[in-house]
Amino acid sequence: MGAVTLLRVATATAVLLTLVLLVGASSVTAQGGGVAPPRRRRQVVDVGVILDRSTWVGNISWTCIELALEDFYADARYAGYRTRLKLHLRDTGLGAVEAASAGIDLLKNVRVQAIVGPQTSAQAKFLAELGEKSSVPIISFSANCPTPSGQTPYFIRTAWNDSSQAEAIAALVQKHSWREVIPVFEDDDSNTRFIPDLVDALRQVDTHVSYRCKIHPSATEDDIKSAISSLKGNWTSVFVVRMSHTLARNFFKLAKDEGMMDRGFVWITAYGLTDIFDVVGSPALDVMRGVLGVKPYVQDTVELHKLSQRWRKKYQLENPGISVSIPAVYGIYAYDTIWALALAAEKAGYVNSDFGSSVTNNGSTDFDRIDTSKAAEKLRGSLLDIKFMGMSGNFNIADMQLVSVNYTIINIIGQERIVVGYWTPGSGISGSLNVKADLGTIVWPGDNENVPRGWLLPMNKTLQIGIPVKPGFDEFVKFENGKPKGFCIDVFEAVINALSYDVPRHYKPFADEKGNSKGTYDDLVYSVYRKEYDAVVGDITILANRSLYVDFTLPYTESGVRMLVPVWDQRQKTAWTFLDPLTADLWLGTGAFFVFTGFVVWCIEHRTNKDFRGPPGSQIGSVFYFSFSTLVFAHRERILNNLSRIAVVVWLFVVLILQQSYTASLSSILTVEQLQPTVTDLEEVIRNGSYVGYLNDSFLPVLLKRLKIDESKMIAFDSPEQYNEALTSGRVAVIIDEIPYLKVFLKQYCHNYTMVGPTYKLDGFGYAFPRGSPLTPDISRGILKFASDDRMVNMQKELYGATSCLDKDDSQTSSSLTLHSFQGLFIITGTSSVLALIMHAVITIYNNRHEFSSDGSQSSWPRWPAVLSKLFHEGDNPSNTPVKDEPAIENVGGAMESPLNITNHIIEHLTDMDTGSPPEGEGTPGRELSVQDTEPLSFAYMHSERGHNGAASLSRNGSSIRRRQISME
Repeated sequence: MGAVTLLRVATATAVLLTLVLLVGASSVTAQGGGVAPPRRRRQVVDVGVILDRSTWVGNISWTCIELALEDFYADARYAGYRTRLKLHLRDTGLGAVEAASAGIDLLKNVRVQAIVGPQTSAQAKFLAELGEKSSVPIISFSANCPTPSGQTPYFIRTAWNDSSQAEAIAALVQKHSWREVIPVFEDDDSNTRFIPDLVDALRQVDTHVSYRCKIHPSATEDDIKSAISSLKGNWTSVFVVRMSHTLARNFFKLAKDEGMMDRGFVWITAYGLTDIFDVVGSPALDVMRGVLGVKPYVQDTVELHKLSQRWRKKYQLENPGISVSIPAVYGIYAYDTIWALALAAEKAGYVNSDFGSSVTNNGSTDFDRIDTSKAAEKLRGSLLDIKFMGMSGNFNIADMQLVSVNYTIINIIGQERIVVGYWTPGSGISGSLNVKADLGTIVWPGDNENVPRGWLLPMNKTLQIGIPVKPGFDEFVKFENGKPKGFCIDVFEAVINALSYDVPRHYKPFADEKGNSKGTYDDLVYSVYRKEYDAVVGDITILANRSLYVDFTLPYTESGVRMLVPVWDQRQKTAWTFLDPLTADLWLGTGAFFVFTGFVVWCIEHRTNKDFRGPPGSQIGSVFYFSFSTLVFAHRERILNNLSRIAVVVWLFVVLILQQSYTASLSSILTVEQLQPTVTDLEEVIRNGSYVGYLNDSFLPVLLKRLKIDESKMIAFDSPEQYNEALTSGRVAVIIDEIPYLKVFLKQYCHNYTMVGPTYKLDGFGYAFPRGSPLTPDISRGILKFASDDRMVNMQKELYGATSCLDKDDSQTSSSLTLHSFQGLFIITGTSSVLALIMHAVITIYNNRHEFSSDGSQSSWPRWPAVLSKLFHEGDNPSNTPVKDEPAIENVGGAMESPLNITNHIIEHLTDMDTGSPPEGEGTPGRELSVQDTEPLSFAYMHSERGHNGAASLSRNGSSIRRRQISME
């Protein structure tokens, strides 16, 4: 019975099920017109979202996230996806504990496979550890991870790398040649990585970060004012700011009230703060005019424009009374993050939420009992491989963060945000995104279009300038009636007054209560490093060890160290000093040419000039007397031949030059001292064990030790007077000091001392400023400009004296004149004399060529010496002078009369014609007087045609003339 009942029940159940299936099938057929396949369920991927919707970032981002999820699955391309994201929002505060608690809740209770949105770095730090423990990716579009990406493999940043932003800011700083920057940032974990990256990027462009201004997130107005005061006390006027929107608005408002938004200041906001203009609007624009901002470049597309319209409508509907026109960049990043997660979930495929037991599942805390998920780990791998074109641009994750591309540079001008340029990794700063171009016009704070120089004198600050105090050499620097004076002060004042800005300054002596120096020059320089002084002005030598603590300007004096030694006159005045002007070879050469010139003149004049005839002794005396008398141009002998005249004229020219040179040299020897240093080499001082003097409180002992001078041989002095006393008394052999000091010393003691030896190079005197002081390059440029000014020349003349004291070089030799100096003159006069002698011989031989032939036959060479001797000596006897109209004597042997007799007859004949002499019987003495007083004819006339005619006539009447001469005798 029971079995039958059971059978009936089973049969009825089967029939009922069959009917239900048939009804369902017919219903489907009726609706769809055919048999439809069973509908496939979409698999849900749980994603947690942790935001603080009370903040701008959280509220704007959540609206973008909702739109992203809605737009993705409404897109026809993705409508058939098997997976669907399901968002679980946890609206927490900004605290790390609340975010960590929400993360644990999402992991343990919801079992999410990804968590999006920790806003701050403090939150990201805790959630990154949760993600690593559970293998769940933590994805942030706004926060920085405070640890390197390799140490947090489950923290993924879907925003651009801050390091690239630091490079963009550094390139902007380099573009305007700013050498120092101060970062101003909120003291929280968000800047733990950014500030070091910024400092490194600035260092790459040779920009120094001397100070970092940190402001606490909960800083009061007084705290912010204190931070601003610290900025005002610095020289730098270029600031890079990164902080939250609320803190930034208060900071810039107070900075404007303190006058730090005026001309000369530069403010650059980093991304994270640049969006304040989109969020806050006019209140931020009012207090941030002239600010430059850097933010990621997002191309303005049609899709982005449509998204902005939909976002604005939805946001204003959910947040009435708040006017925000467009979503910020991080809102666009949030939008792309949801799209990337949806694509990654589909790519990973559906995997059940498979949280397994943790290794420490038996821990005592919720953190220890968190399970791990293989599905979440697979989702992470897919997300890292996702690449698509999102609203922010190309979405591509590398090194656990979005790959950076380009940045936009904006400038706040009035109430507008103007794009003035871009930064790209390849081209750097440019006014255009595609080609290299200049930046657009930038309006800096204070409505200034001129690029600020990057530094300003600290407000309400007067420079405290240290002045050295010393007993000697006060020409360089001294205090007189409470005021600094001297060459160093005058140069500094001239340069500082020429600057385009005012530099308030106060000079303070580096002295104790008694007015004595408080230390050495090294101590004075080091006091700048200790910030006791803002600068040091004086005769401060630029040294390498000093430059480790301060920056020096360019030198304003010549550099180097030399020796100062006494001098002595090496010329001793004796009875034979008159011989010193000429060297021995010149004396001998001059005497030889005296004799040679006299000999040449004698040879030419001997046959025709009675002054050069006579006994041999008389002729030798005539030669020497004539030649040496030309020295004072006192020769009395008449020169009849033109050839000898030429030789004499050239010789007189040489004698004139010799005479003048001798006179000048002798005057110099007798009147000018030839001073020579007593010491010429430092090695000589060291070998002799002599003492060396130097200037007290200077660096010279270190240099002297390096030159191997025994410390026991060093003596310090304070003034030029002490230098003079020590050198005069022989207490020291030399003084070693810097050239400017030695020049001042020689201004007073020029004639007794000189500088000798090599110059040990130094950099000269300079002004010392703190390391990195912006005044240093301006003062250096001013020194270069002033050095070429006439005022600098006049100052140096006043310091060193109008006339320079020449160095007495130890390589000087005697000033005696040498033969080599007159070699050219001797060659000229010698050549002239030789040529005159040769020409005279040739002419004489030619005119008496018949004497060299025998009976008209060919010449007989053996007779030539006798003929030449006869031609040269004939007529030596004074009785050979003929008398006019006296009967000639027959020439025995047919020999011709000598040219001398011919010449005498010509002279007598011409005298009778020219003077009108009386007839023969009227008086012989008068005729003889006429013959002797008549000027002898030249040698050239003697060989003329008229002379030959007279000779012929005399030959015909020779015997008659000879008889008359005998009777006259």
